[in-house]
Amino acid sequence: MVDYDLHAPSAGASPAAAIEELPQSDASHSNRTVLVTGASGFVGLHACRELSRSGWRVRALVRNRARAVRRLSGVRAQFVIGDMRDAAVLANATRDADAIVHLAAIAIERPGQSYESVNADATIALLRAARAAGVKRLLHMSQNGASSASPYRFLRSKGVAEDRVRASGLRWTVFRPSVIFGPEDEFVNVLARLVLLTPVIFPLPGGGEARFQPVAVEDIARAIGVALDRPDTEGQAYAMGGPEVLTLRQIVERVLLAMGARRILVGVPVPLLHPVVALAQRILPNPPVTSSLLDLLKLDNTVGDVSTWPDLGLSPTAFTPEALAYLASMRVSDALRAMAGKAGG
Repeated sequence: MVDYDLHAPSAGASPAAAIEELPQSDASHSNRTVLVTGASGFVGLHACRELSRSGWRVRALVRNRARAVRRLSGVRAQFVIGDMRDAAVLANATRDADAIVHLAAIAIERPGQSYESVNADATIALLRAARAAGVKRLLHMSQNGASSASPYRFLRSKGVAEDRVRASGLRWTVFRPSVIFGPEDEFVNVLARLVLLTPVIFPLPGGGEARFQPVAVEDIARAIGVALDRPDTEGQAYAMGGPEVLTLRQIVERVLLAMGARRILVGVPVPLLHPVVALAQRILPNPPVTSSLLDLLKLDNTVGDVSTWPDLGLSPTAFTPEALAYLASMRVSDALRAMAGKAGG
């Protein structure tokens, strides 16, 4: 059952009346409302901060109220609590919204949450609700490599969603990022946890030859704010990457520098890692990597020309040990708690 009863509205109150609003800042100069899905997630947290600072009235669609309140502390926002696969939740969330920033997605499947149902079907349901509510503007977070023809289920689910966004009739903008890094990410932080748990030797899937173009979450958040205010971004898909193409080996080397750690980097064929990853999936509540994601490490995740950033009047942040300073305070206990599903945030 979806929980709408946030302020215990009177009997008979409509679900729409149960949107919970946090105190509004006097600095707000706009009556425009933007719905952010996945608002308490990694990118959602930074997007909400950026949009709130720029004057939008942020409406945050989240699944867990306590987690959202904790993570979005200090952000003026409204909360709608529920599963975005629920039509009633979406009708409530999209009501009177001027724009939608759709960030909700999963990279790791869990019971009741498949790539197809969360990444694709929920996006289709959101588009249906947006049209019914008269919302015209949508920014959709896709994925570099997303394709409805991809043999990889994660990329295929993101591709199906992007196809439907493009055909929605809304004034859409699509972002297609490479791997995103920042204090709450689940890529660089996962590498750091594995460093702490693998003394002396660190295994590199496929020899660490897969290439990435890491992009900072703060840059993505700023780009979201710019795109929503720029009509010329409508109907455009933007590749989002940082200023450097790096192999996984180079990324791990910079993570080690940021942590002040040393490890011997040893390449391991991906097939040899599959049994270990499969075992971790069975015994850990929050495994650091899954078989599906391990397979994606065989693929390059680069976007090539990053002229997107000048188009938006922005410059991307470099992936440097200094930019990863948030890793220095991580401890083995933090890594263990995260894998046990008990990490804070």
